[in-house]
Amino acid sequence: MAWTQVALAGLWGGMVAVERKAFLQAMLSRPLVSATVMGLLLDDVSAGLYIGMLLELFYLGTANLGASLPENDTLSATGTAAAAAGMAAATGADSTQAIWSVAVLLFIPLGRMGRYADRLLEGYMARLARVALASAEVGNLSRAVRQNLWGMWPHFAIYGLVCSACVLLGGALGPLVGLLPLSLLRGLAWAFPAMASVAAVLAAQGSHARRAPLFAALGAAGVCLAILLTLSREAA
Repeated sequence: MAWTQVALAGLWGGMVAVERKAFLQAMLSRPLVSATVMGLLLDDVSAGLYIGMLLELFYLGTANLGASLPENDTLSATGTAAAAAGMAAATGADSTQAIWSVAVLLFIPLGRMGRYADRLLEGYMARLARVALASAEVGNLSRAVRQNLWGMWPHFAIYGLVCSACVLLGGALGPLVGLLPLSLLRGLAWAFPAMASVAAVLAAQGSHARRAPLFAALGAAGVCLAILLTLSREAA
């Protein structure tokens, strides 16, 4: 993995972190978009796309309500996609579902870590907002603008560095993944559609639709049927 790609991962991770909280808010920080673009920047679009779809479903029901902060789905998606791309590059092989499963299992806790960081940064941003408001009240608008800009930089720096670190950590873990037994790798490969099925169930349940349990059951049954058909064809 080239250092330029590590830097690009950090830049993109920082940009979507700022977009999620303070600037534009054009849904670029949603897992599907942020992970897909991360994969594109790291020459592994398939990893970014499929991981983004899985985590988009997984986090679909989360919302920021009042003082309750949800898990940071953006950091989870960008970090996991960056790690998966780093693993694939380190092994020298094409990106596989086994690698995606390993990345999801190891790096999805970034969502909770991001929530903790968000909570710490909320206090910092609140203090800057009070200073900016006081400056605006006395007519010092330029200082108020500077305070708002300073409130964005910690998100950019912290989450950008985390994404860059995920690329490097994925590269370090890649050779270890290649040493896993073939049977375990096959199991991890089939674990990815299973995780997607679980994420689809969670998304259906979170929609609160009248027939959400039915849709969730049908989706899970469809994924299981597809897996069984594929396995029977391979056995034949």
